[in-house]
Amino acid sequence: MRVLVLAGCLLAGSSMLTAAADTLRIPPLDYRERTLANGLEVLSVEDHSSPTISVQVWYRVGSKDDPPGRSGFAHLFEHLMFKGTKHMQAEQLDRLTEDVGGSNNATTDGDVTRYYEVVPSNYLETLLWAEAERMSSLAVDEPNFKSERAVVEEEYRQSVLAQPYGLLFNAIDMRSYAVHPYRRPTIGSIADLEAATLPDVIAFHRTFYRPDNATLIVAGDFDPERLDAWVDRYFGWIPRPSTPIPAVTAAEPARRADARYTETSPSAPLPAVALTWLIPPASSRDAVALEAAAALLATGDSSRLHEALVYRAQIAQEVDVYADLRVDTGLFVAYAILASGHEPAEAEDGIRAGIERLGTQPIAAAELDKVKTQLLTDELGRRQTARGKAFALGDAALIQGDPARVNTDLEALQAVTADDVQRVLRTYVTGAHSVTIDYRPAGGADHAESATTANDRDGAADFPAKPPAPGPAPALRVPAPSAYRLDNGLRVVVARRAGAPLVTAQLLVGSGAEVEPDGKAGLADLTATLLTRGAAGMSATEIATAAEALGGSLGSGADWDQSEVGITVTTPKLAAGLALLADVVREPTFAADELERARAEAEDDLRLLLSRPSSLAQLVAGRAVFGSGAYGHSRFGTEDSLERIERADVLQLHRTYYRPDNALLVLAGDVEPDEGRALAERAFGDWPRPSAELPARPAGAAAPSTARVLVIDDAGAGQAGVVAAHAGPARDAPDWYVAAVANAVLGGSYSARLNEEIRIKRGLSYGASSRLESLRDAGLWLASAQTKNPSAAEVVDLMLEQFAALAAEPIPTAELEARKATLIGAYARSLETTEGLAGRVAELALYGIDLEELGRYIDRVQAVTADEVRGFAKERLHAEDARVVVVGDASEFEAAMKRAHADFVEIPEDELDLDSPSLEARHSSK
Repeated sequence: MRVLVLAGCLLAGSSMLTAAADTLRIPPLDYRERTLANGLEVLSVEDHSSPTISVQVWYRVGSKDDPPGRSGFAHLFEHLMFKGTKHMQAEQLDRLTEDVGGSNNATTDGDVTRYYEVVPSNYLETLLWAEAERMSSLAVDEPNFKSERAVVEEEYRQSVLAQPYGLLFNAIDMRSYAVHPYRRPTIGSIADLEAATLPDVIAFHRTFYRPDNATLIVAGDFDPERLDAWVDRYFGWIPRPSTPIPAVTAAEPARRADARYTETSPSAPLPAVALTWLIPPASSRDAVALEAAAALLATGDSSRLHEALVYRAQIAQEVDVYADLRVDTGLFVAYAILASGHEPAEAEDGIRAGIERLGTQPIAAAELDKVKTQLLTDELGRRQTARGKAFALGDAALIQGDPARVNTDLEALQAVTADDVQRVLRTYVTGAHSVTIDYRPAGGADHAESATTANDRDGAADFPAKPPAPGPAPALRVPAPSAYRLDNGLRVVVARRAGAPLVTAQLLVGSGAEVEPDGKAGLADLTATLLTRGAAGMSATEIATAAEALGGSLGSGADWDQSEVGITVTTPKLAAGLALLADVVREPTFAADELERARAEAEDDLRLLLSRPSSLAQLVAGRAVFGSGAYGHSRFGTEDSLERIERADVLQLHRTYYRPDNALLVLAGDVEPDEGRALAERAFGDWPRPSAELPARPAGAAAPSTARVLVIDDAGAGQAGVVAAHAGPARDAPDWYVAAVANAVLGGSYSARLNEEIRIKRGLSYGASSRLESLRDAGLWLASAQTKNPSAAEVVDLMLEQFAALAAEPIPTAELEARKATLIGAYARSLETTEGLAGRVAELALYGIDLEELGRYIDRVQAVTADEVRGFAKERLHAEDARVVVVGDASEFEAAMKRAHADFVEIPEDELDLDSPSLEARHSSK
């Protein structure tokens, strides 16, 4: 939860963004504002660019309002708001959203709790009814309460105990605030969660969940007159309580001295350090300059601290700085995760020195303009969707205190000067006391059966007991891509999406980790990473600066079947963006020192990956299913394989596979097809096509592991990662759509079977899901969950039971149609952004699928029958073909595993060899 909260904090102030360039400005949000007689604030933004709607209710209650001795209660209550009302059963909100192709979620931070849905716009009235129900008549019984409390406890274990840096992020607030209740972690503690009771729930709802403490936000495809009428009908009757809303009065005092704390973690592979300073609330006009200062320090690869600590000195593996702006006193936070062989003091010194230089030495106008352009593009991307618009408006209204700031702060940031940046740093950071956290690795009552919190419903004579029926379904407008092939063989696909003046450009090479030589795992990703580390006479810093000056950042990497580099820029800067892509793809330097730097980063990334139980379990599952096939090894490399990679290997891979007739350029966004083709010709038309043929691709799959159940013993692990895996179809297989629907039923959403059985019914995990990874030659079907160690064996059995159930009997019609809707809804939402559209188009083009399939997807999904899913499961999902991997503290589940799977193979984590195709060869069954 802490990681999610941090992400939310980064977004919280991102409405304070604007254009640095005079040629492009973000259009203001033309919002409407009204307040009902009962105090409910209503904000709305009309936008018909997509047939979707986002309905959000933000309550002014967060972890700072937790009752005494009940840390984490606001967050726990957020979960309970999904458990039913007077007229809705538990999980019925999922039926009203997921089952019609929408989505729902909620977040809690120190100040607010947000509930938000995105649905086809004909379900607007339905969702207004549902949110009014939750506000007026929450109903939770003892079993639901205890089950969801167990889920939150699993979330704590997963996000705090099992994450290598979960304890660090959890400690930032606790150590930074001396008095203010922000010091209580949002997710709370196991002890306080266990102390919570059902009467606490009832009291909390009555105290804070009331119309005069809430803001309803609606953004998207709606008619304003109908919206007003529905809001009046469903919310207008809810009474405004006469009791006052409790307010937090504790003010955080100014720090009188620096403070230092040491935190330890048994799972962190590398040390870390965090520094914090107190800053004014988000309503302060200095908030904009503080965000600019944070961006100058750590936004992008060319930012000051990334350049100094990650790239040049190689002290840190990751560094970040952000202004955590809140309703009350906020935090200016800087943290670094160290690189191997370095200590927190080195990063601390580097962070302090970098901040001091920014605050005292001249700031070039081009550097400040670059940051403004970056922030502009980020905000423009955020506002492509109804959900993003609603969040921007909610942040302005509830966090900053004035909805108008969704627009006025755009102008404010454009006016920020270097003097402003240095003034706020001197005032709040370099001239103030800090808290430093050194983070180091270390081993080591009677209740009623049910209760309803209902307002007086006498004024709700026309409030229906059932949700209103939706109106006619809106039409989805799917772009028709245009495809070209240049004379040198490069395929170019342009998918125009009108709206925001953004274009995503992706250059994909049709070879990835599948072509890595034996013993050189990780080579493809390392090669792709090095593309942006020097090319065409530019250094890594110069490339990053050039990209960020365009408002984007060059992202590169390799997957199984492709290597890619991409950038999202505003439309006027597309030509320059393509020129930069061409430089890094065609003329990379592959300097020896950059290879060593990238290798060290990859090794540290790998250590972080392997420290997460579920991530390690998934790597092992790939080897177990595909054996010695090309898809069986770790595409992230291993400690040994990364060390074996030489510059000659990188040069050879690039020389062999990076060629125009093995490449694809996708342009998605505000660009006409003819213009896109002309720009592609200008940037890539003279890329020479080699005369040699491409090498044959190796087979993706080979014989699977002989052991059906593998246990990786990670003594002291905070949770167990559980994975059940099957081989799946290739992406172009005739039965791919059947497999996609089957996966949607099994674990593709919150309401799918795995999550229903493991989280909702039993509270054994924060979330259980499955995914279908379909590749060129084969596919991998992974079901996964993290759970407390003693529950690992039970979760294994539940997963296998659900795989078997797909073949046992036909899926009920209602369930099948609901799960199809989740696929269709997710597909529609992915087309709302330029990056999502580019990804969909690239997938089709990469695997040789007709581009018209972009418009056929919905019909293909809808055509899948229950009999087809059952037949697929009978043929492809045999129990004996499944491979199960459990990573965790085996001492806590070994006995239970032995009773159910007597032939399981146990491997100590420190003896696991991911380079070996026979994982179990040196280990016997327990």
